[in-house]
Amino acid sequence: MIPATEALERLREGNRRFVDGRHGLEAGITRTRREALVAGQEPFAVVLGCSDSRVPVEIVFDQGLGDLFVIRVAGNVAAAPEAGSVEFAAGKLGARLVVVLGHTHCGAVTATVDALQHADASASPNLRSIVDRIRPAMEPLLGMEPHADREALIREGVRANVRVAASQLRHGSPTLERLIEEEGLLVVGAEYSLESGEVEFFDGVPERA
Repeated sequence: MIPATEALERLREGNRRFVDGRHGLEAGITRTRREALVAGQEPFAVVLGCSDSRVPVEIVFDQGLGDLFVIRVAGNVAAAPEAGSVEFAAGKLGARLVVVLGHTHCGAVTATVDALQHADASASPNLRSIVDRIRPAMEPLLGMEPHADREALIREGVRANVRVAASQLRHGSPTLERLIEEEGLLVVGAEYSLESGEVEFFDGVPERA
């Protein structure tokens, strides 16, 4: 079992390789590696990320088969199925780091801003359920800056949405709360830049990590 701070450094190092174009991914996707994982898995980190095709988590962090337990959903929201998946990876598989990964220019956050500023009754109930999950992160921003331009709201909203999802995991699950208190589980928030390829960890990161 890899401690949370060590797992965090692995992700940082992997992202640096990705940004620099020094990929080591090939070593982690060999036939030998695949066969070794048939008997079981021990991912060193959990990542709750967005479904956006521009943010493939294993590639962004330069990790191979069996390294990351990845949950992807539009807007990286932490609804019950996502929280349950995190509980499984942390409680049953032993991962001690959970990362909520948002990204710049997030379409789900954009859709939420548009819905709050211009009500759209044409959206399907399923799409509205995603918007409703992101809405609590966005409404305070609109309240503080009612005349902020759309792009500024989206930029701020991406990080606000990550913070809300990370907080929901930390405080909305008795299983995860126990693992945080007793077994060193760490839940952090991060943002991936589509422009630079860099991941910035900005929420819940220990000062010395």
